[in-house]
Amino acid sequence: MKLLDLVPVTTPGLITPEMEDYINKYLSADTQMDVVQITEGTASIECEYDEAMCAPDIIAKCIEAEKQGYEGVFINCFGDPGVRAARECVNIPVFGGFEPVMLLAMGMADRVAIVTVLPNVLPLIRGGIAKAHLGDRVACVRSVDIPVLELSSHEKLCNAVYEESLKAIREDGAEAIVLGCTAMVDVTETVQARLHEAGYCVPVLEAAQSAVMMLELTAKMGLRQSRITYMPVPQK
Repeated sequence: MKLLDLVPVTTPGLITPEMEDYINKYLSADTQMDVVQITEGTASIECEYDEAMCAPDIIAKCIEAEKQGYEGVFINCFGDPGVRAARECVNIPVFGGFEPVMLLAMGMADRVAIVTVLPNVLPLIRGGIAKAHLGDRVACVRSVDIPVLELSSHEKLCNAVYEESLKAIREDGAEAIVLGCTAMVDVTETVQARLHEAGYCVPVLEAAQSAVMMLELTAKMGLRQSRITYMPVPQK
């Protein structure tokens, strides 16, 4: 199986080989996951403007991926930039970082907290929650106040995610934690272990791993988006 990891921002080298290995470590051995990056857009996606600027090239890259024989596309961002538009344009499954991990988390807990990067991102995520009709299941959306391009400081990131996760559990009644940025890699194990030590046996889920697994499963099952929900783009 041939899948595509589409990086929807222009910063060079944002997805390192180590990050790729972490994201893809649960995929089947016979699944090929290639990485392509957009060339027109913004350096990161941290607000509505960024998403709008990156969307045209995201959609174009999804169309090209289908022509090249890819069986599914993962748009590597928790904000799901261009996902719904891309689904209208191609006949292969397309997932971003948001939907898969939220559906997985809700299979393990009634109330889910999202811990993301910056306050600027909160409206984007709240909009995604509203579109997916998940409001009754989301305990809170919190941020660690670390920009996407500074997430490589692993210890700082883990500490910040842990502290916000504790607050989400103690103050907001969260029962599972979702990391609200696909660049937050190699964090879940550390945060989950620390929460367990603090007496809270809750799952911590990484968005990109969840997305690529759902993409692989959907493609293997021969499924694709509904043409009632995602009607083909009218010819003009």
